[in-house]
Amino acid sequence: MTMQIIQTLITSPDSFEAIRDQIGIILAANSAAQMALAVTAGQDPALWKLRVFTERSNPWEMVLNDQSDLSPVINVWYDNGSFDAGASNTFERQKHTASYNVDCYGFAISEANGTGHKPGDREAAFEAHRAVRLARKILMSAHCTYLGLRGTVWKRWTRSITVFQPQIDQRSIPGCVAARLVLEVEFNEFAPQMAEGHLDEICVDIKRSDTGAIIAEYDILV
Repeated sequence: MTMQIIQTLITSPDSFEAIRDQIGIILAANSAAQMALAVTAGQDPALWKLRVFTERSNPWEMVLNDQSDLSPVINVWYDNGSFDAGASNTFERQKHTASYNVDCYGFAISEANGTGHKPGDREAAFEAHRAVRLARKILMSAHCTYLGLRGTVWKRWTRSITVFQPQIDQRSIPGCVAARLVLEVEFNEFAPQMAEGHLDEICVDIKRSDTGAIIAEYDILV
């Protein structure tokens, strides 16, 4: 029996990886753009600041170690995916429906407020709600119908939002509340073809700071 061997080196990422990075880029770039618009409008730009990461297991750690910046943190990670045989073929293209978790972490410190008191847990919840609100509005905007990847992405949809308490060693983290937005994306995955064939692929250029946060660039919004 003759075995067919792929004759080209497989170097490109799968679409699910590129789309995960693209979601992070979209959030970071739009956060930066909103901050600039806030300055023009005479508003506090900090209310639109989001620090975006991908595939982090403990994205809150840097805030616990340094509370000089309590702006929300977002972590985008691929959760699961399934393949639709009826909308695919057996040799080149497969329809992939994936769920991405967009975890939005809000932080706050309890403090006095005149004669009263601002509980840190309540303020952290408000921060998480603000972050997930911005994330949902950005990702579901008309500008992001195909996440900037038309031809690969079929559609995207917000499936659910759930608020939860992040934990370390089965204990809640004081002054930290999170909201998880589950974004469902339908898109094409491609596989290598015979030598005379053509393989479609996508590539997302992602730039990060020394902390791993995504650095926003405006020219990637289209």
